[in-house]
Formats: sequence, C-alpha cells, structure tokens
Amino acid sequence: MAAAMGAWSARHRKTAVFGWLVFVVLAAVLGGMHGSTKVGRDESVPGQVSRAARILDDAGLTTPAGETVLVQSPELSADAPAFRAAVAQVIAAVDATGKAAAVRSPYDTRAVSADGHSVLVQVTLKGDREEAVTNVPAVMAAVAGVQGQHPELTVVELGEASSGKWIQDQFADDFTRAEWTAVPLALGILLVAFGALVAAVLPVVLALTAFVAAGGLVALGSGLLHTSDDASSVMLLVGLAVGVDYCLFYLRREREERAAGRDLASALTIAAATSGRAVLVSGVTVVVAMAGMFLTGIADFRAMAFGTIVVVITAVLGSLTVLPALLSMLGDRVAKGRVPFLAKLRRPGPNTGGRFWNAVLTPVLRRPLAATLLAGAFLLALAAPLLTMHTANLTFQQQLPRGNALVTASQKIEAAFPGSPAPATVVIKATDISSPAMTAAIADLKARALASGRMHGPVDVTVHREQNVATVDIPLDGSGNDATSNAALKALREDLVPATVLKVPGTEAPVTGQTAGSHDFNAKMTGSLPAVFGFVVAFAFLLMLTSFRSLAVAATAVALNLLSVGAAYGVLTLVFQHGVGASLLGTAGVGAVESWVPLFLFVILFGLSMDYHVFVVSRIKEGRDRGLPTRAAIAHGIRSTAGVVTSAAVIMVAVFAVFGTLSMQAMKQMGVGLAVAVLIDATVIRAVLLPAVMTLLGERNWYLPRWLGWLPDLSHGEPFPPVGSAAPAPHRHRVEV
Repeated sequence: MAAAMGAWSARHRKTAVFGWLVFVVLAAVLGGMHGSTKVGRDESVPGQVSRAARILDDAGLTTPAGETVLVQSPELSADAPAFRAAVAQVIAAVDATGKAAAVRSPYDTRAVSADGHSVLVQVTLKGDREEAVTNVPAVMAAVAGVQGQHPELTVVELGEASSGKWIQDQFADDFTRAEWTAVPLALGILLVAFGALVAAVLPVVLALTAFVAAGGLVALGSGLLHTSDDASSVMLLVGLAVGVDYCLFYLRREREERAAGRDLASALTIAAATSGRAVLVSGVTVVVAMAGMFLTGIADFRAMAFGTIVVVITAVLGSLTVLPALLSMLGDRVAKGRVPFLAKLRRPGPNTGGRFWNAVLTPVLRRPLAATLLAGAFLLALAAPLLTMHTANLTFQQQLPRGNALVTASQKIEAAFPGSPAPATVVIKATDISSPAMTAAIADLKARALASGRMHGPVDVTVHREQNVATVDIPLDGSGNDATSNAALKALREDLVPATVLKVPGTEAPVTGQTAGSHDFNAKMTGSLPAVFGFVVAFAFLLMLTSFRSLAVAATAVALNLLSVGAAYGVLTLVFQHGVGASLLGTAGVGAVESWVPLFLFVILFGLSMDYHVFVVSRIKEGRDRGLPTRAAIAHGIRSTAGVVTSAAVIMVAVFAVFGTLSMQAMKQMGVGLAVAVLIDATVIRAVLLPAVMTLLGERNWYLPRWLGWLPDLSHGEPFPPVGSAAPAPHRHRVEV
C-alpha cells in the first residue's frame, strides 16, 4: 500500500500537492466555522459526579462558582472596629462590581477562625462557571484595591472562578509558548541532520500542515466525540513529533539511495516501499494504541485519543502522498540551501552509523549476553521506584507553580481554617423537595455531618422548590485528595446520605465535588487499566507478528517496549512524587503522579516506540532478505539507521521536553515522562538491547510456526536490485497471502 501510494503521488505530483493544500485549507476553514464542542461537566467525570451534574442540567440549574476572600490581621481581632471596617469595605467593593450574585458577611456565617484573627467573606458569582470565569477579574481587581488600601492586613481571594481563570489563561499561554519553542527546535535539529535548509524545512512544514488539518477535522467531529483543551495540547505534542519523524524516515532513505547512485525514480520507489511501509506500520500501531483509551469510558481520555488518532492518520497520509510528490518535484534540489559548516558534517553515501554508534555496537555484538544483562539491569533499576508510585487527581495547589498567588492564598486560608476548601455537595432530587419528611431528612443530614467528626461547618443548604432539587454543601476534613478527605467522602456517601435523605421514597442523592471527582475518576481509571493494557499489548503483538511474520520479533518488540515504559514510570515517580532532581526542572515533588498520566504515557509510548522498532527491524530484515547472515544483517540494520534514529529521537525528546517546561504540573509530568522514555528507547533499547537480544536469538528471530503460515506477507517484495539495475515496477509491490 505504501509503495503504491508513493508511486501514484510521484506520477501525479501536482495533483497530490495541490490536493493536500486544498484538503488542509478546507479542513481548517470548515473546522473553524463549525467550532469545537468541549467535554461537558456531566461527562468529564464518571460515577456519582456525572449523575449529579446531569440532575442539575436537567433542572436547568447552574452550579454557581464560589469565591472566598480571606481578611487577616496578625494583631487585630475580627471584632476590632478597624478590622470590621475593612471587611465592610471588601463587601462593598465586590458588590459594586455588579458581578456577584451574593456576598455573605463572615459575621453572619460565623466564618471566623479559631484564633479570632481571620475571617472569610463568601462570594457567589453570577451565571454558570464559564460566565463566572469571565466575570471574576473585576472582583479580583476590587479585592486587590482593598488590599492596596490596607497594607497592614492580608486581603486575598481564592475560588473556582479565579483558579479557573488562571488555568485557562495559562493553558493558552503555554500552548502558544510550546508552538513557538518546539517548531524552531525541530527545525534546528533537522538543519543539523541534513545540513540543508530545504530538506530541514520540508518535514516541519508537512507536520504543521498535518496538525492544522487534523485540528479542523477534530472540530468537525467534536459534535460526536467532544474535545478538550488537554486534547489540543496532546495533538500538538504528538502531531509535531510523529509528523517530523515520519518525513525524516522517508526523506533520509531517499537521500541515501540517491547518494548510493540510484536514479530519482528508483530512489523514490525504494523509499516508498521501505520507509513508507515502516511509516504505515508505525502509524497503525500508534492509532491502535491510542484506541485503547476509549476503553476507559472517561470523556477526557476519549477526547485525547480521538485527537491523537486524527493527527497521526493525517501525518501518515501526508508522508505517504504529498512528501513523495514534493521529492519528485524537487529532485536533488531538496539539498539546496546548504549551510557550509553543517554540510561538511554530513557524509555522502550510505549511513555507516558514525564513530559513536560503531563504538557502542561493536562490543554489543561481540558480547551480546553481557550487554543484555547490563542493559536489562540498568532499566530494571530505573523502573524500581515504580513500586512506590502513588497516583491522584492533583489539586490546583499541586498543579500550579510554587509561589503562585493563588497557591499562597490557599495556604493562608488552609492555615487559618483547616479542612478542605472545596466542600462535597449532596445533590438531592425528590418527588417533593419541600415535604416535611424531606425537610427533616436534610436537617438530619446536616446534624449528622457536623457530629461525624469527619466534616465541619458551615453547611449550606439551597432548595429549588420548582425543580424539586436541593443542594447541601458539606466541607470535608483533609486537604481534598488525601486519605482523610476520602474517608470523609466514603462516610458521607455510604453512611450519612443513605441513613437520611435516601430514606425518603423516590429520592436520588449523588455526592459531587472536588474530592468526589478525584475519587470517581481514579476508581474508573483503575478499573479500566487491565482492559486498556491488555488491548494495547495484544494488538501491538499481533501487528508486529503480521508485519514481520516472526514470533520472536513480535515478542521482543512488546518486551522491550514494556521495559522502556517501566523505566519512564520509575523516573517519573522519582522526580515528581519524591522530588529527586525536581529542582533541575523548575518544579518540586508534589507527593503524587497525576492519575491520568501513567495510562496516557503507556498508550503513547507503546505507539511511538514502534517508530524506531519498525524502522530498525525493517532494515535488519531487508539485509537478511538480501542474503546477509543474521548477525551481519543486525549490524547493517543498526548502523544504517543510527543517524536517522538519533535525529528522530533528538527531535522527539526536544519537543516533549518543551512540555516539561510548561506551568501546569500535569503537562510537566507528561512531557518529562515522554522525553525520558524516548531517550531510553533510542539509546539503551535500540542501540544495546535490541541488537544484543537479536544476536542471541540468531536465526530464531525469523521463526514462524507452520500453523501461522496463513498470515499475510506484508513485506515489500523481492530484494531491491543493485545500483544500476532497473527499479522494480510499482505493480510488483503487493500483499501476498
């Protein structure tokens, strides 16, 4: 298929190039006109949280965003006239913005700290959460104005809207920074790799156009599969990495064949049948791996999987169609724009691996058993911290950088008012919410919560008589995602709610909130892990088995990928959970790994690792098909791909490392995890373990039982003729069964 697509594009190059441009423009324009449908709150978290959101949505009720203003003095008590005057000034300033639906005085709610030196002014903003995020800057400015007039006091604000506004703005800034950093980095690395401007620009342009087109397609499809901000970041990260890599594989093979003396048509045909095939198999592997995320049943994961699948398919399509067309048009002009110093570093002729990789490979091939044991022990040592990994939905205090104003405000509020700042909310839907039985049940729930020793006041009850819905906000003890908060949530859900409001016939009472969301998300994800891991591993094995018709190659691919993923998990745990070396990355250990990151890393890495594996093993098998002994074929395959694998790995590591510099802790963990895994995969795995294991296996690498003889032969056909012979005709590249 890859050879046929490349041959067609080379023959119809204008159609292929202009067709691609029309496709990109149409996808981008139509996607922009359609707009993106984002994951809603009723589907973002499963379980009781989802049910609670659905009840509120069906009743036409918005969940108001709450803000809290801390007024604190180290000297004045809350009853001092000057202190009361400052509190009154805060209430008046917030009211004057016109953005608050309600402002409650701490002297009415009794939100006064135990030491009497701190109070909380509770603010409810107008509209739903999205409108509140838009309105909150005016309230924040009003609070800051009061702080400016009272430097002797601490007057700080914290809440859902203010933190949501910061995160929203930071996502946009980080996304822009990632684009403007990752693209020049990739371009610079490609310039070093090729020593020529045209060859360096080509993969970046194709990767960016693929990303633009994929963005439009995802927007068009978001009516069926909703998207998210996380999905857009992941699309850029993966799209740029694989798009550049795929073009790099293809272009380097075409250049290598031209340097060996083949004519342009033959070089393109061979590149299409070899590197094109590797790109196709690799792309299918990434798509299959990402499809495993649909098994989680979590909307954000579905959004990330959908976006990644679309961008990878688009990148593969561009690499197999428009790239050979452009190379056919440009011919040897693809090497134009040579940078004198860099061009001298590029050696003409087939890639022999360079001094460094030859120095590594020679002892590995000479003593494969020792190399296998040493490399395996090193990776297992890196993976060891995985045994202590703790995952959690990080609170925004953990997500945000240390020293952030919101984090500082949260720490001050937590110190003055111990307990989770985000209460659990019991959403009650009844046949008659105002009935005496329900009124008594809600009062009983409130009394039992305060008497439980796991929850504290103030407990707020809001009744919506027309909709027969009520909400009861109950602050939980603990930090929000620790064992104390989870124990309180369990008591509320399993003991207090069933013993009170659920005793009234015809009542639903799911419990939602920050702690509930984290608990339900983790429970759903943990339950889906075996299915996702099993799906990805099984299909990767089957794809490798079909691609190379070898049990050993398929089993080796899976085992080596699991080793690299385990090592990445270990480093992730060591740095972000335990804080070892975290300061070098501009962060600190937060005691946990973001709950979705390990699963996401697994599916992404299992897909991306196949880039190198398919590319390298294809070259090894190509040498063996030409009659080389297995050991010689291994040496040939590793040496001939060393340069392109190094360049591709450096690009991926650089792109992923950019995400490790972003502000959000989850993005840092994702970027660092991916960068470490790719670095390990391209060095320890591909340069040491793969050749060592294949050398130990010898001819057993190509073993296929007779009962699997029915598998289709997806090889590129007969070995290519030596330089000077006629290139194989396009129709001879076929799938044989």
